[in-house]
Amino acid sequence: MAIRSRRESLAASGSVAAASAFARFGMMNANAQQAGDYKALVCVFLFGGNDGHNTVAPRDTVHAEYATLRGSLAIPQADLLSVPAKNGKEFGLHPNLGFIHPYFAQGKLAVVANVGVLYRPITRDQYRNKLGPIPSNLFSHSDQQQQWQTGYFDYSRGTGWGGRTADLVAHLNAPSKFPTAVSLAGNQIMLAGKDTTPAAIAPGGGMQLTGNGGVAFREARQKALQEMIGMDSGLAMVQAAGQTLQDGLDVGKLINEAIATAPPLQTAFPNTNLGRQLLEVARLIASREKLGMRRQIFFASIGGFDTHANQLATHANLMSQLAEAMNAFYLATEELSVANSVVTFTESEFGRTMNPAAGAGTDHAWGSHHLLLGASVKGGDIFGAYPNLALGGPDDSGSRGSYIPTTSLDQYGATLASWFGVSPSALDDIFPNLIHFSNRTLDFV
Repeated sequence: MAIRSRRESLAASGSVAAASAFARFGMMNANAQQAGDYKALVCVFLFGGNDGHNTVAPRDTVHAEYATLRGSLAIPQADLLSVPAKNGKEFGLHPNLGFIHPYFAQGKLAVVANVGVLYRPITRDQYRNKLGPIPSNLFSHSDQQQQWQTGYFDYSRGTGWGGRTADLVAHLNAPSKFPTAVSLAGNQIMLAGKDTTPAAIAPGGGMQLTGNGGVAFREARQKALQEMIGMDSGLAMVQAAGQTLQDGLDVGKLINEAIATAPPLQTAFPNTNLGRQLLEVARLIASREKLGMRRQIFFASIGGFDTHANQLATHANLMSQLAEAMNAFYLATEELSVANSVVTFTESEFGRTMNPAAGAGTDHAWGSHHLLLGASVKGGDIFGAYPNLALGGPDDSGSRGSYIPTTSLDQYGATLASWFGVSPSALDDIFPNLIHFSNRTLDFV
């Protein structure tokens, strides 16, 4: 596990991006971990805008309409992996999600349909006649990524909904000073809170300074670095940078020591970027007692979902990577006896149009379908409302199948935060638009 930094020359400096949050480290108290009182949320962000229509497609009589609208991008009905909803409708997972498909029948995998960023419920007519607030720059990657991670539909206030959640549960980790939020995918605003500064670490290797040279060289370099950190320059900015570097080194040492004493994982993970990220999440969870943690939030990601062309092959490969990594991670939670205490869920900035684009791809849309996996998930069902697929129909924001979300990000996130231990009265502090929805949470966990 190596520290990710902005520059190679400072490979360990601030990449455990936690500067002030680490404060004065002190001893980690393993007694802070109480048996049965551990929970973790693991977000897997699908960067680029995942095509939910081929991730979860109708497999009953509606499949004929789906096939007509999707054209060459349609997945044959017989190839879809059956996931029947409890309301009698039948859906199917992408055929390359086979690694996680069995969990649906086991009640551990659920689908939440047509989720997106909303200020309040809005109809097609209201949207088209500009009669209600809509997310700013609706089909922009950067804006929608930010909105999904922060929960703000217009502009960022500098914190994410995961970080604000961490602010409210961090006291459960006391006296540990280890960060409640950890990203395996670089610095992400989702994990930034008012009081929470996340750690950003990279999978692979050890959390330490890296470089060439023998033992004597490394020891001399370490001594020189410590002297630079301790030097009183009289400049506040330089002193702060030095403390950031020291805090990064301290937390890296703590993680290395904790992982070194944890039993090695027997579960095999795929050698993919996402597989390596989730392996490190599993290793940190395995070290939870040594680190003194009761609540943890993790962020992992996989990119490549901006499928404007050649979508079928690209998306099939991404679905394989997603399913294989999520399956390995779930098996690891079983190995660690925390399967009931960990929920893995997907996010993506937006969905794709039902109607194909030139080049056998799709364009940016709005709502999309998402997956949740864990023994605490009330799986074996499709939650939320699947949209009417008609182009230009009541659920289409335009004419190409860019469907208006029927479940808001606020409802999706609030359900996860509630399971995590946030009180109902505090949910509005995390999700600013939740007051506009009568059903504040769903029942998927």
